[in-house]
Amino acid sequence: MAVRPLSLIEAEYIAHAAAIELMNFDGEPIPPFNSRSPGILESCLLEPFQTFGGKSLHYHFSKKAAILFYLCIKNHPFKNGNKRMAVILTSTFCYVNKRWLNITNDHMYRIATLVAESKPSSRDEIITLLEDGFKASIMPLSRFERLLNLR
Repeated sequence: MAVRPLSLIEAEYIAHAAAIELMNFDGEPIPPFNSRSPGILESCLLEPFQTFGGKSLHYHFSKKAAILFYLCIKNHPFKNGNKRMAVILTSTFCYVNKRWLNITNDHMYRIATLVAESKPSSRDEIITLLEDGFKASIMPLSRFERLLNLR
């Protein structure tokens, strides 16, 4: 199955709206989408799909998700709420590709904090850790939906 990137329109209308609705904390609001730093979010959304010599640099879905998550935190595309946006954008990326990231909110918070506090020199190591964790936690959306129906 071909993996497709999130578009900027999806990031704005789906992910940003969801982040405002679900992750707006007192004193830490997510600023308006149009206040983001120009070009940085676009770069975060496209980096997982970079190629060299016609071949993908990031072949596996879990690696694409890990890079998206990492860059949305470390590149600071938003004035505030970058960790929250990384969570919601990565979740949305999984969803539009018919996958589910089956990680608890508490665990995602700890992962996002680890990434935020990491040194830039640890980029490759952190992305590998994210990829391994995501690989173990990403499931087909249809399987997740079946699990919900069993409850």
